Amino acid sequence: MTETVNKTEAPAAKPAAKKRKLAFKRHYFAFPYFFLSAVFVVIPLIILFVYAFRGADGGFTFSNFGSFFQADVLSKLGNSLLVALATTAVCLILAYPIALILANSKFNKSMILVLLFILPMYINSMLRTYALKSVYDMVGMKNAFLKIVVAHVYDFFPFMLLPIYTVLVNMDKSYLEASTDLGANPLRTFARVTLPLSVPGIVSGILMVFMPTVSTFAIRDIVEKKEFVLFGNAISDKFDSRLYGAGAAYAMILLAMVMVTMLVSSRLSARRQRLAGGVK
Repeated sequence: MTETVNKTEAPAAKPAAKKRKLAFKRHYFAFPYFFLSAVFVVIPLIILFVYAFRGADGGFTFSNFGSFFQADVLSKLGNSLLVALATTAVCLILAYPIALILANSKFNKSMILVLLFILPMYINSMLRTYALKSVYDMVGMKNAFLKIVVAHVYDFFPFMLLPIYTVLVNMDKSYLEASTDLGANPLRTFARVTLPLSVPGIVSGILMVFMPTVSTFAIRDIVEKKEFVLFGNAISDKFDSRLYGAGAAYAMILLAMVMVTMLVSSRLSARRQRLAGGVK
């Protein structure tokens, strides 16, 4: 009698196990990402926000933001913007012709990209910067601004090249053929077809170079420790001096500037796509 009961109950356990197995969803794999984002992004930002509005006595205050408007701090912010603009411009001027040549060439473009531009990125950025500093010492370069800009171009150039190359290599070549068939010369074809179609890659490259450059400070500390102080160095100096409130306030201002820049660029890009699609 007992064996009969066990035989009748055994099949009932299999559907339950099968049901539990099917209950596992793919989005569960995102939980580790959410956890890491909360620990290393969200919580630090909350701490930064709290310190930005916290005074020396532990109370709420806006005084940490007041020191930002001092001439010395604003000049450092201007230095960072100047370096970021110069770095972005140089990267764009160098990257676009190279990407255009690679996209239109028939040799092994992937191998060239890996050997010349992607493979060096596997080397630590600080090691590459220290190597560049040794070159500066060998040639006797003294101009602080030039040293900082060249170092940033050396580190962030691939971030400008790859988005532009990706857009150019995936461009529909029928547009170029149609332009040639209509009698346009190569220069006119580039100005009226290639350049407008590559704008998304240019915008992506500008953002990927300008954003980290305007906030960096470690590269300047390596190649030039005495002159041309950047805004990132001002933030670092505040934290090193245990002035956490002022440092957090500066960091929040810089974060707000980056977010506004990204928002404006995304709005302009969306507007351009609507106009290109004929949507009013």
